[in-house]
Amino acid sequence: MKVTVLVENTAPQHSGLTPEHGLSLYIQYQDHNILLDAGCSQAFAQNAKVLGVDLKQVDLAVLSHGHYDHADGLRYFLEENSTCKVYARPQAGGPYFSTSTGSPRFIGIHRDIWEGHPDRFDCGEGVRQPAPGIWLVPETVHGGPFASRETNLLRKLGPDQFVPDDFVHEHSLVLEGEDGLVVFNSCSHGGIVNIVQGVREALGREVTTVVGGLHMFSLTAPSGLNCPPDYPGQVARALKEQGVRRVYTGHCTGEAAMVLLREELGDALIPLTCGLTFSL
Repeated sequence: MKVTVLVENTAPQHSGLTPEHGLSLYIQYQDHNILLDAGCSQAFAQNAKVLGVDLKQVDLAVLSHGHYDHADGLRYFLEENSTCKVYARPQAGGPYFSTSTGSPRFIGIHRDIWEGHPDRFDCGEGVRQPAPGIWLVPETVHGGPFASRETNLLRKLGPDQFVPDDFVHEHSLVLEGEDGLVVFNSCSHGGIVNIVQGVREALGREVTTVVGGLHMFSLTAPSGLNCPPDYPGQVARALKEQGVRRVYTGHCTGEAAMVLLREELGDALIPLTCGLTFSL
C-alpha cells in the first residue's frame, strides 16, 4: 500500500503545499483508492492537485471521528466526487465540544455536511469489512493506564449540560499489510495502546504499524503535554510490547510528545507532514 499525506499541521518549505490543523490521508491499497478524513477546509483538495491525486478516483472514503478538523473538508470532497460513500460511525454527527480555550465551543461536523448529505454517509455499528483486507474497527478497550488523557473534550446532552466524550464516534481504518495489520486512527482519542489491543482482539492478527495522531498535545499546559512527561515513553514501550514496529504520527501528537516518543522509538517514529509518501 502507498500512503500520501494530503494535509497535516506542517508542510515542507517551498513545497507549494498548505498545512492546517487537520489531517487527510490518501491510501492506494490493492484496487482501491481510499480517502481517510479531509481536514477542516479545502486545503486537502488543493494539495491533492499539487501532488497529482485525483479525488474523483477515490472509491472508498472514511471519516475517523466526528470532529471538524477531520470532517469539514468533506464539504469539498462530496462536491468533487459525486459517487463515493463515506464510512462513518452512526454517532459521528453528534454535538461535540471542547473547553481547550475556555468555555465550551462546538468542534463537531457542521450541519450542512452531516445533515445535507444523508445519502453519502454509510454508518454502521460493530466491526465492518467494506472490502477484502479492509476493516473498520470501533474502540472496544476502555479504561486502564492507557485510556484517554484528554479532559477538555465533551458531548452535549442539553442546554448547559455536558458529559465527557466517550469517543463512541471514533473508529480505526485497518488494512492488511505485508508484515501485519496497519492501524490508521487519526487522533487516537481512546488511547492508542487500547486501540491496538482492541484491533488485535477483534481481528486476531498482529498490528505492526500505527498511522495517525496520538492526542498528547496541550494548548495551555507549559509542558505542551496533556499528560505526565513519562506517559509518552510508557505508550511507546507498550506499543513495542504489542509488536508495533513503526509509528507514523503528527497532527495532535505535539512536538513535546514527539521528542519523548523518539527517545524510546528512535527511527521507528516517523513524523507526518504534508506531501509525505510512504509504502507499507
